[in-house]
Amino acid sequence: MRDATASVTQDVVIVGAGPVGAALALALRDADLDLVVVDARVQGQMPRGDRSLALSHGARLILERLGVWTPLNAAPGAVTAITAIDISQARGFGSVRLDASEQGLPALGYVVSYRALQQTFDDALRAAAIDVRFGVEVRAVSGETDGASIDTEGTSGQTTLKTRLAVVADGSASMVRGIDRRRHDYRQTAVVASVALDHPHGGVAYERFTSDGPVALLPERDRYGLVWTQKPDEAARTLALSDAAFVNELAVHFGSRLRGFTGVRDRRSFPLALERARDTTAPHVVVIGNAAQALHPVAGQGFNLGLRDAFELAAVIVDSPREDLGSRAMLVRYARRRTRDRRAGIAFTHGLVHVFGNDQALFRVPRGVGMTLLDSIPFAKRAFTHAMLFGMR
Repeated sequence: MRDATASVTQDVVIVGAGPVGAALALALRDADLDLVVVDARVQGQMPRGDRSLALSHGARLILERLGVWTPLNAAPGAVTAITAIDISQARGFGSVRLDASEQGLPALGYVVSYRALQQTFDDALRAAAIDVRFGVEVRAVSGETDGASIDTEGTSGQTTLKTRLAVVADGSASMVRGIDRRRHDYRQTAVVASVALDHPHGGVAYERFTSDGPVALLPERDRYGLVWTQKPDEAARTLALSDAAFVNELAVHFGSRLRGFTGVRDRRSFPLALERARDTTAPHVVVIGNAAQALHPVAGQGFNLGLRDAFELAAVIVDSPREDLGSRAMLVRYARRRTRDRRAGIAFTHGLVHVFGNDQALFRVPRGVGMTLLDSIPFAKRAFTHAMLFGMR
């Protein structure tokens, strides 16, 4: 039975203390708000395995403003700079080379350990004395005329939190009533692994488009993080190969753009799909990050888009009177600030999968021409790179 006496009232409740939810909480730490963050994790719990996130230079600037970049960058092996990105297509001409020096930046982006990033955010939340309630599972989020209700379950039993504004920053947002979420199955599987080379990577990342889908190599410490898109049956076969056979097949598939693969470890896979909320707001509710859009990993835009969601939402919250939090007017202001960037990020990644996924010669030629022109026109290349690093405004 629900414990009605456990109801509380807050200005803002953030569901999820992962990097996106934590970023929003830290951006609001100096605001005069009753703020609560709930997270299903046990306090201090870190993922057993680790994975990598691609951060753009724009994401670094957000982390700097939140005060988490310096400790993250100081953690041993947590951050690897991407100094250049090499983009090409298999069985076709044309390529694009993006360099940090052309943009006057120390790096185009960074490959970051998720575990180190989460630990840094947890430390920052604790130092800021933000009310984070761990071990709390969210069962449902409902927007109402005067606020939102968040049904939770934890060690103290079932509780309903009442808030002016509920922000869901974790999970698929399936628990949010009034948010319609769409899914597009790419019918592809990402095979991920850590790959060794016989020479230093020099901070160069590779995005290679093949008939089966994109193959990405991201510099990570002294190795490369591999994301190899395959059909599900082929992915199962590839995962079953010996290390030597896997490396040989990768070398053949990747082609002459990069040579010298010598070893592989930590192989695993996951299905690829685009999931997005048709609208990111409901009465007194906002979804951000993966709860708003989970993208194909091509071009590494997903996490960066989520960080921008959090940063822009924080700006709207700070500029809103307390009584306006979660109102239609406030939610419209936020949606307008995010519509262009969000739609562009989704369309960009989704378009890359389809445009470069067609291996017919009729498509290879215009793709090659397009990449050649982009690489040879400085203004176009700067505009393209700026959009990748900072999003669309």
